[in-house]
Amino acid sequence: MRDQSLFDKIDLHLIRVLHTVLTERSVSKAAIRLGMHQPAVSASLKRLRDFAGDPLLVRSGSGMVPTETALRMLEPSASILRAAEMLFSDARGFEPATARNTFRLAASDYLDPLFLPRLVAQIKTQAPAAEIEIHPLSGASDYRTLLAQGDIDVVIGNWPQPPDDLHLGRLFGDEVVCLVSKKHPAVRRGWDQASWLEAEHIAPGATHPGAKGVIDEHLGSLGLQRHIVARCPHFGLIPGMVASTLLVLTTGRQYCERFVDTLPVKILPCPVEFPRMMYYQLWHARTHTSASNKWLRERIKSVAAELRKE
Repeated sequence: MRDQSLFDKIDLHLIRVLHTVLTERSVSKAAIRLGMHQPAVSASLKRLRDFAGDPLLVRSGSGMVPTETALRMLEPSASILRAAEMLFSDARGFEPATARNTFRLAASDYLDPLFLPRLVAQIKTQAPAAEIEIHPLSGASDYRTLLAQGDIDVVIGNWPQPPDDLHLGRLFGDEVVCLVSKKHPAVRRGWDQASWLEAEHIAPGATHPGAKGVIDEHLGSLGLQRHIVARCPHFGLIPGMVASTLLVLTTGRQYCERFVDTLPVKILPCPVEFPRMMYYQLWHARTHTSASNKWLRERIKSVAAELRKE
């Protein structure tokens, strides 16, 4: 290294502060995430700025943004942190009963509503000292970058064509159906393709930038378009909205079945033929051989298998 004395002053804690401050773009948010007092994070950031000869984080409007130099540091800092975690946990062998890992996953709330509660329960039962961070999949999230930088370990969701630059494991397939209020006219009359397309539909927000969603992507491939009158980024709230309106939710049967006993709703077949919705877990090559991440992926696979049997 060109400056050994500088290298000797940089420890893993400083790298962690650097990465957290740059990803959160806020000293106060970084302090909460790190479990530190804000002045301590500010002091560490000052040291990092001195080392880099760069402000790293600058004000822009009402928020803060990383400088070009800081952006170039994001991936290397994530790589260092992930390598350090794997260096010792995998060297010892992963022991769930004593592990203190933090498992980070991003998941679509299109999943079976029992999926994440079951997964968290299984992880905490087998690895009681582990921590879990669950991140949403939204239009603002770039899950490829998050996986590459080590900010998340696994992404769980459904894709008509999953990305081919990531490792994947199939979890389950699901039939596409419609969820409507028991008072919806289609419950009595039934519907054909034209009346279904003309009905008032509710749809979720996109799970990643530019995404239409599997329902509308397939309709587009058939030259069809449904009448969407409502959108909601919180998928778990949509069944309650359907129950009290004439809105139509089109999604997987496994998801819909969780609500038929608790809400005045009914599942109807969809008059447009859809391919089965396929759910996967995705992960980056950097964690492919990690013992702790293999264990996490097995837990995800196990919960998916349990719910599929039910």
